[in-house]
Amino acid sequence: MSLQNPTLVLNCGSSSIKYALISEDGETRIEGLAEALGNADARIKHKNLDGSKVEINIPNSGAHTEALKIILGELIGEYKPVAVGHRVVHGGDKFTKATKINAEVLAHIEELASLAPLHNPANAAGIKAINELFPQLPQVAIFDTAFHQTMPAHAYRYAIPKALYEEHHIRRYGFHGTSHAYVSNRASQLTTKDGKHGWIVAHLGNGCSATAVYDGQSLDTSMGITPLEGLMMGTRSGDVDPSLHALLNRTLGLSIGEIDTLLNKQSGLLGVSGISNDMRNLEQADKDGNQDATLALDMFAYRVAKYILGYTAALPELTGVVFTGGIGENGAEMRAKIVTHLKHLGAKFDTAKNAQLFRGAEGSFHTADSALEFWVIPTDEEYQIAKETKEVLGL
Repeated sequence: MSLQNPTLVLNCGSSSIKYALISEDGETRIEGLAEALGNADARIKHKNLDGSKVEINIPNSGAHTEALKIILGELIGEYKPVAVGHRVVHGGDKFTKATKINAEVLAHIEELASLAPLHNPANAAGIKAINELFPQLPQVAIFDTAFHQTMPAHAYRYAIPKALYEEHHIRRYGFHGTSHAYVSNRASQLTTKDGKHGWIVAHLGNGCSATAVYDGQSLDTSMGITPLEGLMMGTRSGDVDPSLHALLNRTLGLSIGEIDTLLNKQSGLLGVSGISNDMRNLEQADKDGNQDATLALDMFAYRVAKYILGYTAALPELTGVVFTGGIGENGAEMRAKIVTHLKHLGAKFDTAKNAQLFRGAEGSFHTADSALEFWVIPTDEEYQIAKETKEVLGL
């Protein structure tokens, strides 16, 4: 194994860095996670080229720059990246595609922190750290929101005063764009159906989103100006009555900040079940007779199916549904519950094939006489980021 002309992919969170060094052909990679950055127990969990693993403590409660010094030095130092691709969560409506980073682009990423306060500042910190450590390396920003910039206005506009859109850019942006781009493209490679393809991609994990993709373009997506809108998620509520904020403030005296925390971190599967945001724990509790766990699972499946059925309106034609993300890739029972709701579409699936698709397996589980296809495709956002980085730079 070797790493020829590799691209370094960075996904910087507020206290973490997920990284991968990916070979030119995309077949080989080194990867790892720096976590608890800024704390005394900051550490890097690294996976070498041969699959062996190592854990390294970061001295001095290291932040992003200290972590990247170790990653780029002793961990991958012998392999020199030709470029760096950064996952950036929010690009607003300015960035419609992957973009080479310069001072102006970095400034815009920082300005958009008001739309993604937990993510964009951390993404910018990773860019600045590379500028400091390896200023000669070209850097590219791949925006979560960029893939969804092909949505028509009737899909991305909210039914609110026009001035809020024109003056303050209040609209649906969507997220998980890199995942939806990779998975929908992969599905079009795998299907035997000729012509243009219409997919509804269900990215189901702790964060969940659905996207209608036709001929490689996003036509509608469930997340909005923030990642809270849309599907029920691990700890996020998804869609609720917008007046809920006013009601909770009026009746319980909760502040905007407290309500924001409640809807983002205390709701979803966790909130309904009162047990866990982990699908595996809930499925076991369901088998043990816990009615709250059963309800959480039923709500999750129903809401995903409702979005799938709704997004058939966005597509000129529907080829099928693609499942990805931790739940989408591994949750055979949940996939079956979701597909069962799609009977009006002539959906039929093979129970045995569905049960075999987990732990990185890629494949279909529709029957030969099903009116639409069902695929499980493990997402590979790192590969997609590396691919788009090289395309922007002409490598």
